[in-house]
Amino acid sequence: MVVKARVQKRLYYKIGEACKELGIQPYVLRYWETEFPALAPSKSRSGQRVYSEKELEIIKRIKQLLYEEGYTIAGAKKKLETELADGSLEEAPATEAAEEAPAAPAPRPARKKAVSVAADTPPALDSDAAERIQTLRSGVEKALQEAREILALLDSKSP
Repeated sequence: MVVKARVQKRLYYKIGEACKELGIQPYVLRYWETEFPALAPSKSRSGQRVYSEKELEIIKRIKQLLYEEGYTIAGAKKKLETELADGSLEEAPATEAAEEAPAAPAPRPARKKAVSVAADTPPALDSDAAERIQTLRSGVEKALQEAREILALLDSKSP
């Protein structure tokens, strides 16, 4: 009879090990480190990034915010900062089943539109997105006005 030894939680994970467990690519994780101040791994004596269990939880939450909930980087950054300040990120305990057998990486879902809580309430936008939308609207209004002027000219010249 073969007895399986339970894999003990490790204190630190190298970048490749962390990425394999979380189902993301190392370049994605390195990029997230530049965007999310809460994600600051220490380095080993040989210079490799090493991630703690807490940092793995933060990475899991970032992945969930970006891929599953459809947040932008800026929106996910704000949401994560709020959760870390409230302490709500630490409250979600991992299940033993998830610890024993990591799930196969899921394919990245298509971008979802932001879903509002109430049907008549528009989704909240970060200031950068609101500014881009306003610029787009003014450009569309200008193009529409020019098209109306062209149609008026064509109508006046036609018999």
